Amino acid sequence: MTLTQEQHPAPFRMPPITHTADGKMRRVGFELEFTGLSLEETASILQRALGGKLHTRSSAERHLEVEGLGTFNIELDWDYLKRTAAEAENGERDREWTDLLSQAAHLVVPLEVVCPPLPLDQLPALHALVEGLRQAGAQGTDDSPIAAYGVHINPEIGTLDVNALHDYLRSFALLQWWLAEAHALDLARRISPYIDLYPDSYLKALLSERPPSMVRLISDYLTHNPTRNRGLDLLPLLTQIDAQQVRLEVDDPKVKARPAFHYRLPNSHVERPGWSLADEWNRWWVVESLAQRPAELDRLSRSFISQWRPVLGVNRRTWQEYMASWLNDHGLV
Repeated sequence: MTLTQEQHPAPFRMPPITHTADGKMRRVGFELEFTGLSLEETASILQRALGGKLHTRSSAERHLEVEGLGTFNIELDWDYLKRTAAEAENGERDREWTDLLSQAAHLVVPLEVVCPPLPLDQLPALHALVEGLRQAGAQGTDDSPIAAYGVHINPEIGTLDVNALHDYLRSFALLQWWLAEAHALDLARRISPYIDLYPDSYLKALLSERPPSMVRLISDYLTHNPTRNRGLDLLPLLTQIDAQQVRLEVDDPKVKARPAFHYRLPNSHVERPGWSLADEWNRWWVVESLAQRPAELDRLSRSFISQWRPVLGVNRRTWQEYMASWLNDHGLV
C-alpha cells in the first residue's frame, strides 16, 4: 500500500540511544487494539499492507510472517475465546461452538495486532498497516464509552545497568502527569485500573534517592507497584533481570520476561485521519530524551521534592504545567 502525500504521517523520532550495549539497533514492539473489523478482514488488510505469508492458528488467531520484519499476531483480545479456540484445534472442543463464539465476540471484543519487535529504522513500515486498517473502517478508543482500547509500546532498553534504569524511571515519574495530559487519555481509560500512574508514595521514594542497587530498585518498585496495571509497567523488564525476586511478590502468569519497557498509556485513534503509531511513540521519545540528561533529572527531582507537602504531596496541575513549560524551554516538545 502506497500512502498519498496527504496521508503521510509524522516520522518516528530517533531516541538519543539507538543501539544496545552489544551494538545492535534497539527494537520496539507495538500492540494496537481496535474494533469494527473481523479477524479475517484484519488479517487480509495486514497482508496487503506488508506482504508475507498468512497462517491460521485458531478461529481466534492469525499469524502473518513477513520476511525481514517477523511475525505479526492478529487476535481477538479475549483470553477465554483464544483458549477455547486452541482447544478446538486440538480436538478438545467442538469447532462449530468456537466459530459461533468468535462471531459473537466480533460485536463486543476488540481485535489486537501484536507487532514483532522492529529495529528503530524499520518502524516506518507500520504506517501502511495503520492506514490500511483505517481505510477499512477500524475504530479505536473513541468507538466505545466503556471499552478502554489502547496502544502499548514495548521499547527495548539499551542496557540493563541499574543507573540507566533508575534514570528511565525518574524520567517517567517526573513526566507521568504531563504524559497523561499530552495523550488526552480517554475517560474510559482514565477510570479503568489498567493504566494507573505511579502512586505518590513511590514518586517520593524514587525521586528522593541516589541510584540504588538493582535489588533495592526492584524491591522498591514491587513494594509500590505489585501489578501489571501501570502506565509504565516494569514487570517484564524486572523479570528479565531477576525473575525470582519478582515472582516472590507478583504471581501473575501474564508477566513474561523481556528486556523492554511496557508503556501502556496511549489511546488507539486508528480511525482518525493522519494519526499513526509515530504520534504515540514521539511522546514516549520525550521520556527517552530526558532519561539521557542525568544532571537535569537531578535538578528536576530536587524541585519535585521541594514542592512536597505533608498529606497533600505535590500539586498535580502545578507540576504538570511546570513540566510543560520546562520541556518547551528545552526543545523537547
